[in-house]
Amino acid sequence: MFVSCNYFDVKKTTSDAILNEELKTFNWSDVDDYPSFASCNDGVSKEEKKRCFQNTLTVIISNKIQKDTIVVSQNIDDTIYIKFQISETGKLSFIEAKVDSVTLREIPNINELLANSLDSLPTIYPAIKRGQQVKTAFTLPVIIRVN
Repeated sequence: MFVSCNYFDVKKTTSDAILNEELKTFNWSDVDDYPSFASCNDGVSKEEKKRCFQNTLTVIISNKIQKDTIVVSQNIDDTIYIKFQISETGKLSFIEAKVDSVTLREIPNINELLANSLDSLPTIYPAIKRGQQVKTAFTLPVIIRVN
C-alpha cells in the first residue's frame, strides 16, 4: 500500500520572489509621515501634520512675497501651483511654478520671487516611509492678490 500526501511538499522561494511580491503590494505614492517643521510635530494625526506643514509653508512664502514691492498695471487674483521636492535630508528644492500668462506678464520675476521666498526656511524634517527618510515631491497652491 502506497499513500502520498502533498502536505509535506516544500516549495522553495527565493529572496527575489519575496521582494517582487512585496513590491507589488507597496504603495509608492503614500508615506507613513509627511515632511514637517518642528512646529508641526504636535499634530496627532498624519493629515493634521500634513495640513500644518502646507499651511506653514504657504504663510512663509506669502509673507516674504508681501515684503517685496510689486507694481502692476491691473489687479491680479491668481492661484499659482508651486512644485517642490524635499530630499531625504530635508532640503527643499523649488522645481517649477505654474503661473497664469497674465500674472507672468504683470510680474515677470514671479519665479525668482518664489524661489527667493524659500531661502531661509526653518528646519524641515523629511518624510518617513517604513522607518526610512525618503524623498518626496508635492505641489502647493499659493494665492497671489495684487491691487
